[in-house]
Amino acid sequence: MSPTVDRAAPPTGRPALGREYQHLLSAYSIQTLGEGMLLATLPLLAGAITSDPKLISGVALAEGLPWLLLALPGGMIVDRYDRRRLMIVTQAVQAVLLVAVALLATFGLTRIWMLYLLAFGLGAGDVLFTGANRAVIPNVVPSAALETANGRNVTAETLGRQFVGPPLGAALFAFLLPLPFWANALTYVGSLVLISRIRGGGGRFRADRGAAGQAAGPGLRGMLAEATGGLRLLARHPVLRAIVVLAAVSNFCVTMAQSVLVLFATDVLHVGRSGYGVLVATMAIGGVVGALASRRIVERCGARVVAITVSTAGAVSLLAIGLFGRRTAVVVALFCVWSAGLSLWNVMAQSVSQRLVPDELRGRVSTSTRMVCFGAIPLGALAGGFVAAEHGLRAPWVVGGLLNLVVALLFVPTMLRWPSAGGAGATEGAVPAGGPVPTDGPDPTGGPVPAGRAASVPSAQESV
Repeated sequence: MSPTVDRAAPPTGRPALGREYQHLLSAYSIQTLGEGMLLATLPLLAGAITSDPKLISGVALAEGLPWLLLALPGGMIVDRYDRRRLMIVTQAVQAVLLVAVALLATFGLTRIWMLYLLAFGLGAGDVLFTGANRAVIPNVVPSAALETANGRNVTAETLGRQFVGPPLGAALFAFLLPLPFWANALTYVGSLVLISRIRGGGGRFRADRGAAGQAAGPGLRGMLAEATGGLRLLARHPVLRAIVVLAAVSNFCVTMAQSVLVLFATDVLHVGRSGYGVLVATMAIGGVVGALASRRIVERCGARVVAITVSTAGAVSLLAIGLFGRRTAVVVALFCVWSAGLSLWNVMAQSVSQRLVPDELRGRVSTSTRMVCFGAIPLGALAGGFVAAEHGLRAPWVVGGLLNLVVALLFVPTMLRWPSAGGAGATEGAVPAGGPVPTDGPDPTGGPVPAGRAASVPSAQESV
């Protein structure tokens, strides 16, 4: 059977998501609100310590580096241990890190390297928390309701991380420096409490590794084979390779600009530090709108239309900001195109992946995909800092937009070969260039493909 890109829509009836999903969604909403506050607070604090764009971009570099270094072992941990307990422990450790930095900020002892350590520690925790969170959603939500559940998750993430969190963090920073870090610690504690209210007995959140776990074998070689299982699954599928490359390039290019956004806002747009959080929030309006409409659009249009539109329009919006972004309103409007497409992509990709990937591989597939896609973030931050230092603060937008557009256009012929089946995650199978891949097709009922043979559209182009 040919590899799959889109599949039929799930049943039209929308089953109730249940109280356990509501706890999971509430925890994720609170946690992403804290991340949103940090999105504004860390660059502002870095800007108060130094004006060097290379040093400021180092914060984004440190935050994204764990996805490049720790994703593979992180995915193996998610698939080996109780995912609910893993989320609780991770949130507790992240809260402790924030309390430590809050104490240092209270006494005026913060240094730029401390922000690097905080960003790296929180990023390392996100490797485990995000992988576990994505993997448990199918355990608490019916398969037919995955688009609805993921749409709400993306909406919560966009509202908290990009719309409400940044202005709140900037306001707290302007009022009294330590407050945003103390507030962040409370959000992680609140998330921890909500997750602990989900019933975890009977090993329901521990993956049944079965034959897939035994096949890895003992010793270092077996552990390496197990850790790379998700990455090898993605690498076998030509279409999935194209999607991961597009997502990684998109993240690289947008991070080039965003890593020095605080300087672009103050020096080019002349937005004061107090207005920086508001700028970040308004740039996310497109993401909020896209998230609210995502389920309907993804189910109606399918993966081919979503992928082509998001890839090309997002690249053009970045390039246009660099060329024409002299007014705040223009920059906000153009970036809203990118953030709206991001929400659409995330809902489509997450739903298809959760449907097709067997339980024992969900953690590894999720973290392997994000290793590639998020691994591009620190590289983009590093490049953005140097490009801005050498050629000015507009240059990262122009260079990033051009690179993104070229790569997107190169992959349009591949995406055009996908069938235009309607439906959420859409996926009736076209054979990509180069002939069929020996991959079993999906269960037409929406169930998972046998372990080691699944093909999932990765959760790519995640928010940065």
